[in-house]
Amino acid sequence: MPSSESYFHLHLISDATGETLIAASRAVASQYKGRQPLEHVYPLVRSRKQLEPIVEAIDRQPGIVLYTIADAELGDHLEKACKSMGIPVVNVLEPILQVFQSYLGIPSARKVGAQYELNADYFSRIDALNFTMMHDDGQLPDDIEQADVVLIGISRTSKTPTSIYLANRGIKTTNVPLVPGVALPPSILKAKHPLVVALVATTDRIFHVRQNRVLGNLQAHGPSPEYIDRSAIAEELAETRRLCARQGWPMIDVSRKSIEETAASIVTLRNKHLAALREKGYEN
Repeated sequence: MPSSESYFHLHLISDATGETLIAASRAVASQYKGRQPLEHVYPLVRSRKQLEPIVEAIDRQPGIVLYTIADAELGDHLEKACKSMGIPVVNVLEPILQVFQSYLGIPSARKVGAQYELNADYFSRIDALNFTMMHDDGQLPDDIEQADVVLIGISRTSKTPTSIYLANRGIKTTNVPLVPGVALPPSILKAKHPLVVALVATTDRIFHVRQNRVLGNLQAHGPSPEYIDRSAIAEELAETRRLCARQGWPMIDVSRKSIEETAASIVTLRNKHLAALREKGYEN
């Protein structure tokens, strides 16, 4: 257990999944490198009965309390309980709701879990996720034209996790590995609708990631020696750059980027790509 100087308790209470709270709190906590939050996550809290044991837990392990609860009465009860214990408490969504209400001139519906309604956007994300999983690692290359984004790159450039992240944004994504001596499927070279993006990284970055994979591979027949040869990796990356130069495809260096940052760059590129398609009169 770390010393009390290096950690603090962080209580996250939500009437839904708690994903919003977790993302927001981690974004802020990352700014305090010397202090580590011990997260206590309480999802689907929708009644006083559920809230009472949480208040007791906060009293035993005091820290910061963040919450997203649509029910104003339940939120008020939590606020009063925390203030009576001298514990800081913040309704994370309230300032944003107030801004929306002020600008739009209407109050919010205060509907629990409204962001998770089974609407067209929800089903679009599910459809994108199914498509992406079916087209992982070069599978079903004849369906390339149905994709929104095609990610290419040599091994260990984070193609699959980036694809899944994009799918959760409703973007149908397929990823295709660039393997030395293996030609890309012709469907990629001829594709009109999808944005094709290459993910690259430094030779050192690829080397270290591949080396860790090899060290963790307990199978008798692992990858070839060239897989972790620096010169071979450098050549793979050079060939990726030559391919992109020939095809006019953009590249993103993921060496120091998180999956979220890479995905944000891809979304920006895709918006420009869609605008260009509209100018050309291309119909999906």
